[in-house]
Amino acid sequence: VQLQASGGGLVQAGDSLRLSCAASGRTFSSLMMAWFRQAPEEEREFVAVIRLSSGSTYYSDPIKGRFTISRDNAKNTVYLQMNSLKPEDTAVYYCAAALNYFGIYPQRYDYWGQGTQVTVSS
Repeated sequence: VQLQASGGGLVQAGDSLRLSCAASGRTFSSLMMAWFRQAPEEEREFVAVIRLSSGSTYYSDPIKGRFTISRDNAKNTVYLQMNSLKPEDTAVYYCAAALNYFGIYPQRYDYWGQGTQVTVSS
């Protein structure tokens, strides 16, 4: 599975961004897809996950109510809509895919995209 993340940028606090993660190389709907983020000198942090077959989702507490993960199975793409962005959301955002895991631990994911930078200024 190859993952290509895009959509990052520099925004102001309170703004919105939508990240995209396009997948190729395997039947898309059988995967679990997640977003993680990593700020400088911090560990990689779970953000959200979606089960592509059913659309079930799970979110981390810091972003719950502000971010929404969704998928378009026809386009083999997962999105992360980020609203009400805060400076503490600044990080490199990574998409990841798992064959048989729906959860928060990055080491359990099988495939990773290259990351896209999100910077939120105050």
